[in-house]
Amino acid sequence: MVNTRSAAAAVAAVVFTAAAAACSGTAPKSAGPGTTPVPSTASAASATPTVGVVRLPSSAVGAQARWLLAAVTHLPIPAATVTAHFDKTFLAQVTPSELNSVLGKVTSLTLDAVASPEPSALVMKVTADGRTQLNVSLQVDSSGLISGLLLQPAAAATPTVPTSWSGVESQIRSVAPQVRLLVASVSGGTCRPIQAIGATTAAPLGSAFKLYVLDALARAIAAGTVSWNQQLTVTSQVKSLPSGELQNDPDGTKVSVRQTAADMISLSDNTAANMLIALLGRAAVEAAARDTGMADPGLDVPFLTTRELFVLKLDDWPRLAQRYLALSAAGRSALLAGTIDRDPLPALSAATAWAAPRDIDSLEWFASPTDICHVYASLAALARQPKLAPVASILEINNGGVGLNPSQWRSVWFKGGSEPGVLTLNYLATTTSGRTYLVSVLTQNPAAAISETSAATTLLGAVKGAFQLAAA
Repeated sequence: MVNTRSAAAAVAAVVFTAAAAACSGTAPKSAGPGTTPVPSTASAASATPTVGVVRLPSSAVGAQARWLLAAVTHLPIPAATVTAHFDKTFLAQVTPSELNSVLGKVTSLTLDAVASPEPSALVMKVTADGRTQLNVSLQVDSSGLISGLLLQPAAAATPTVPTSWSGVESQIRSVAPQVRLLVASVSGGTCRPIQAIGATTAAPLGSAFKLYVLDALARAIAAGTVSWNQQLTVTSQVKSLPSGELQNDPDGTKVSVRQTAADMISLSDNTAANMLIALLGRAAVEAAARDTGMADPGLDVPFLTTRELFVLKLDDWPRLAQRYLALSAAGRSALLAGTIDRDPLPALSAATAWAAPRDIDSLEWFASPTDICHVYASLAALARQPKLAPVASILEINNGGVGLNPSQWRSVWFKGGSEPGVLTLNYLATTTSGRTYLVSVLTQNPAAAISETSAATTLLGAVKGAFQLAAA
């Protein structure tokens, strides 16, 4: 089968935050989207059109909205039930399993408001899992079956953009007890610090580790051992949990190396990262970390796949993780090959129940902001080779929502990452006059999850302010 990305399939996409949606660490954003269970706000048997103090219309679309709010608390939805509520056109493009995979990222939806209700359509403003605000657009056909469903981030608060370095630092420090920052000018492969907080100290990265996978891929293509058009195969052995889309594709689906790399960076597709690590070999990614100038590459040996991290943090937690962490690098590699890589992928429900930090100081991917600057500088140098031009295109797909003025900035590269207790934003941007700057922010809280919605907004403002100050 050949993998295709239809616009209609995106109708069921869930995006949690503007900045962290593609971070994702290891899932939409993060390796394990934390949830805070709240009381159900709807009942499938409810005879009234109210949810809390908010009134849903007494119409076909209102009835489907009530059903959806209740169904999210009882996943997975049986295929027969999905068929009874969605029309054939929708189901021809989004299967019951795909719908359950998307909705599985949410354990509760609290209805906050109903906007623009019409007989066949409405928009609900909801809070997902007690912390993330979404707009849910719902449409029904002439038979009252759901013909359209779209979950999107609610309008985010406008971030405060500091106008001084002290303001930048204060804003970043407000997000978590442990923060790292580097603002640097990048030229000729050299990073010249402008402002820093612990910039040479390694910290957990979340999905920003995928920059090293991309670097290793670019080196393999430059060497002629891999090509952009080479076809990879989705298999159960490489499938991971969200973020991403490839985990929903049938085994045997074919995807080009270029598309896989684009999904890995722009969607933070965890399965895509696994596919490329399998193609290149773990040692090649470890070599990329060394060759780009990582100060302590041993922290990432063995270099984990996202599937392995999910197994370690979700399967028999914390015993399996403790067993792994007690071993030497060679012992860890043996445990990965002999046990962890043979374990089944944990259920999505286990990831959605993962709400608190789990060994983020010892079981993650690690680098410092200075290391991130070096890998970005390496990628920039590689992208200047004609056959590696797609590297730049891939890194520009998702600009991380930083909102730099396009009349002053001609390109923005972004990769972030998150899991409970970790949130990182990493940018490389070039002005229209050709000056390039890096802003890398790594935040962590070993004791509690970081609220991605509010923290991302705060960090986005700080990042934008840092770019403006650096280029002034």
